[in-house]
Formats: sequence, structure tokens, C-alpha cells
Amino acid sequence: MVRRIVTTRSGGVSEAPFDSFNLGGGVGDDPVAVEANRARLAAAAGLPTGRIVWMQQVHGTRVVPVDGPGPLPGTDGIVTTRRDLALAVLVADCVPILAVDPVAGVIGAAHAGRRGAADGIGLELLTAMTEAGADPAGLQVLLGPAICGRCYEVPADLQAQVEATLPGSACETADGTSGVDLRAGLAAQFAAAGAETVLIDQRCTREDPDLFSHRRSGRTGRQAGLIWMPGN
Repeated sequence: MVRRIVTTRSGGVSEAPFDSFNLGGGVGDDPVAVEANRARLAAAAGLPTGRIVWMQQVHGTRVVPVDGPGPLPGTDGIVTTRRDLALAVLVADCVPILAVDPVAGVIGAAHAGRRGAADGIGLELLTAMTEAGADPAGLQVLLGPAICGRCYEVPADLQAQVEATLPGSACETADGTSGVDLRAGLAAQFAAAGAETVLIDQRCTREDPDLFSHRRSGRTGRQAGLIWMPGN
């Protein structure tokens, strides 16, 4: 069995502009408030606070195996086979990837912004999970809330660059301009790699006021995607 959670803005103690359930430690929020929010998340998940693994994300493609919490500088993906160890990814427009092979007992989480997605963070996560014992054909992937293609306007040359390495991501925005749909591109990439199931949470961070969005708000908080396998 696997559990997955995607948080919203509500239910925390952070003050504006991070109100209220900000889980990001590098956005300028009061560290005491962030720790209190993370403790609330752990309690809601039924986990000790020391059993959630947080990354120091940098929009890269580094994916590492973990068997416990600890500092993870320059890391955008984590994989484990340990039960009762939750993997967390922070986002505020980027795509949270939460993946599991339930038969092999391998889970993974990754942060996929435009640069990381185009550079192959999704495939790096798949490779790391395979090396940990997962079967790509048995992989179940959730692509969480992120900015949608209707809202993600980019210059035409940048759209072409992303499409070249992440086919299926190019789209048209609501204003008729060139855009990028990262979740569409990632879903196509995982499907082409043989993933059994790829689910997309269709919520758009920019459109949904219950979610943090950097593009909508500028200085703001971060919601989290969390995945773990409860112990026996």
C-alpha cells in the first residue's frame, strides 16, 4: 500500500504572503512557522517529523537513493525502499512527481520545473527507481498540481527548446500565445518509457487560489507532495 498527499495553502500558521500552510524553508518565511507547519503535516500523515525527507531543490536532475532524512543539497529527486519514510517535494507552479512500483516496494519523488523537466528529471527518477528494483512497466505515476498550459506563456524559441527534449509539452495559452504544458510532456515521456499508470491532478496552481503560485503571486509559499509506504 502507498499513501500520497498534496497539501494546499490552508491549515498552517505562516503569515502573509506565505499564509498559511507554507512548507518551504527557503522562501523567506519565519523558520519557526515552517517547522510548525511541517510538524502539522507529519501529524496529519501519522508520521514522526523525523521520517519526512526534504530536498534542497535547484531545478536540476540529480536523483539520489535515501534511507533516512538528512541534508540533500542540489537534489531534485529521491528514491527509497524503506517503509514509513516519506519523500517530500516542494512546488509553487512546478510539477511534483510522485511515483511507486507497489509490487517491488519502491517509491520516488521529484521536482520538475521547466528546466528540470526538459533536462530529463523524469527519466532520471525512473532510472533511479529501476536501479532500486522497480519495474518500469509496473510504475504508477502521479503528476500533481502545477501551472497549466493555458497559463504558462513562454517565448516561441523557448517553447521549441522544451518541445525538442520533452515532446508533447508545446501548447497554446488561453491568450493564443506560445505555451508549455509540462504535465502533458511528462505524461507522454513516462508512457513512452512503459509506465503502467500516469495520473494527472488537473488543478492549475495559477488559477486555484487554494494553491501557492509563484507566477500569480511572486513572493509566496510552497505546497508539498508527499509519498510513503506505511509500515506493516
